[in-house]
Amino acid sequence: MPKIDFWYEFASNYSYLSAMRIEALAGKAGVEVRWRPLLLGPIFAAQGLNTSPFNIYPMKGRYMIREMERMCAADGRPFVLPDPFPQNTLTAARIALVAVDGGWEIAFTRQAYLAEFAEGRAISDQAVLADILTGLGQDPDAVIAAAETPENKARLKANTQEALEMEIFGAPTFVTEDGEMFWGDDRLEQALHWAVHGSLEGWRVPV
Repeated sequence: MPKIDFWYEFASNYSYLSAMRIEALAGKAGVEVRWRPLLLGPIFAAQGLNTSPFNIYPMKGRYMIREMERMCAADGRPFVLPDPFPQNTLTAARIALVAVDGGWEIAFTRQAYLAEFAEGRAISDQAVLADILTGLGQDPDAVIAAAETPENKARLKANTQEALEMEIFGAPTFVTEDGEMFWGDDRLEQALHWAVHGSLEGWRVPV
């Protein structure tokens, strides 16, 4: 079965869109998804940025909010821009790696995105993360303790460094087994097509 890496950041609103639909689309395409959490802070810093481009360029930020409202409405899901934006997602990303080991990374990631972008909750708050973990049948204290071990912290740093070395510059980013990179939720369908066929030959814009 062809595979694809889904690189995402919990602070990324467009990653929220992809997280909520990638499994269904990948299942139809016959593609296995590997969920790869990263931190955009170091990636933005490498580009000379100290915050989200949507904050640096207010017009772009206002457009993003309206686009998210349109796209979420089309998919029948709510959108709330959390305050502050972007969120501090360090602990959430570390928990996601613990979840990978237990096989519940998809459920955690989706619930964290819903808390953040559907309900406007602060996922930097450990109480919010504990609520999510409890809802998934996990022991919050044990999971957060595992997330904060030096070994797990190093895993997240390694993930982010790997993304930098691949010249990933934003999220979501999809990378196929042959190294082809697609950036943005609106490129998800193309990425899946490439994962199966090795090119975009025969691909058409969905209608």
